[in-house]
Amino acid sequence: MDHKTIGEALEEHKISRRDFLKFCTIMAGTLALPASYAPKIAEALEKAKKPTLVWLEYQDCAGCTESFLRSSRPSVAEIVLDIISVDYHETIMAPAGKQAEKSFEEAIAEGGHIVVVEGSIPTADGGVYCTIGGKSALELVRKAAKKALAVIAVGNCASFGGIPAASPNPTGAKGVMEVISGVPVVNIPGCPFNADNLTATIVHFLTFGSLPATDGLGRPLFAFGKRIHDHCERRAHFDAGQFVEAWGDEGHRKGWCLYKMGCKGPETYHNCPDLRWNEGVSWPVGSGHGCIGCSEPHFWDTMSPFYKRLPQVPGFGIEATADKIGLGLVGVTVAGIAAHAIGSAVRAKVAKPPKEGQEEA
Repeated sequence: MDHKTIGEALEEHKISRRDFLKFCTIMAGTLALPASYAPKIAEALEKAKKPTLVWLEYQDCAGCTESFLRSSRPSVAEIVLDIISVDYHETIMAPAGKQAEKSFEEAIAEGGHIVVVEGSIPTADGGVYCTIGGKSALELVRKAAKKALAVIAVGNCASFGGIPAASPNPTGAKGVMEVISGVPVVNIPGCPFNADNLTATIVHFLTFGSLPATDGLGRPLFAFGKRIHDHCERRAHFDAGQFVEAWGDEGHRKGWCLYKMGCKGPETYHNCPDLRWNEGVSWPVGSGHGCIGCSEPHFWDTMSPFYKRLPQVPGFGIEATADKIGLGLVGVTVAGIAAHAIGSAVRAKVAKPPKEGQEEA
């Protein structure tokens, strides 16, 4: 286990103070904290010991590992060398076979580590559908979590069972929260997840000594507290009744709303529109493809068919149905804007205040 502080690791790897503070500012923004928290994050990280991270991979496609390897804020090299100590990850580590098993045992021996789980856990027939070194995924994840500080489930499969748990779920696939207890668990779903949310979660843990506040599904509120629909760059077109009717039509070329093409943004909570991908350049809706709701439980069953629109959109006023929006638009524009403003004010009024000590919520 690496006992250096993060500050010592930063100095050793010649990371400039300016770049470090820039990273802390980005993390404050990702955590929905004001920029004034950046110095506090910097101070906490400089003093914090590099946490040991044990990354377990089970029923999955390795998409979340691919996302992790392509993270840009910071890069994966900075994550591995300076922020955390990835002591076990089958996909990116050198040891294999018995040596890999030894690395796993050594990484969890002292305890006080963070476990990241990618992929669902099969539980049917004694867990025989995913075994490593003759041991089931169920046995291994419970062993790794026993002395852990926290467990972070990344991707929809680890969070809620994902595609392996889709009907008829022959392997009895389950999310991490369903199979372990006695240790804090946070879910960072997505297919794949955005690695920036993982980094922010770990930074929060190192800064405040606890996992971030979560919703009823165990997802961090900073990343999953708001609907995609409410932060979508195409929202104005939804309000105006301007919808893509067919792939490649004029509306599609002009960037109109993809709701009629099956976009599940109105029922999906995620920070995709704000965080984005490829160094913050784009995201699925921005690229012309509707959201498929991959951060929601059982999305493969509940959100499909992916290219059929939802029958109605929950919410206030003009958020009725696509068939009604736009009817008599010219005559009710002012009233519609007023109703939307009132609806937003009402939602803000009834929103529950954050619990004391939860700065980011």
